[in-house]
Amino acid sequence: MAFAHDTEAAMQAAVALVNAMEPPSDFDSVEALDRFFHEHGYTGRHDGTASELADVRALRGPLRALLTAERDEAVALTNALLAEHDALPQLVRHGDTDWHIHAIGDDAPLAARIAVETAMSMVDVIRADELSRLAVCADADCDGLVLDLSRNRSKRFCSVTCGNRNAVAAYRARRSG
Repeated sequence: MAFAHDTEAAMQAAVALVNAMEPPSDFDSVEALDRFFHEHGYTGRHDGTASELADVRALRGPLRALLTAERDEAVALTNALLAEHDALPQLVRHGDTDWHIHAIGDDAPLAARIAVETAMSMVDVIRADELSRLAVCADADCDGLVLDLSRNRSKRFCSVTCGNRNAVAAYRARRSG
């Protein structure tokens, strides 16, 4: 199942945010927040302050809980995020991006916009009963999240690094066994 572009983009950003704070984290500066903002195509307000960085970093726990929740719990967490931020879904178009949904104003704090965009994307994931596309990395030493948007649902690792480490370990096990 293919999700709408804005759903995929919000899910990718949420997973990247949660994973960026896994050890060793490099998401500890305003510059890192600036890179995240631009890499994930966010628009609207971006203060570029230590306070904004702290607010975005504080989302890690709630977003991780949401992205790893069972379906009924994900519904409750999604609804709570939307209510907390007074989300009001509306169709918008800007730049080169065609009509898509925003549920919070561009002038809202970045952390609030990330929370609401993630919750809105989870609405689509939950309605499609596709939570199996979210998982924890199959690497035993990693707690990163995996968003599998592949057709055959074959993605098991959060990064190439984890995939390569496991491939090398499996190769060595075969050679020594």
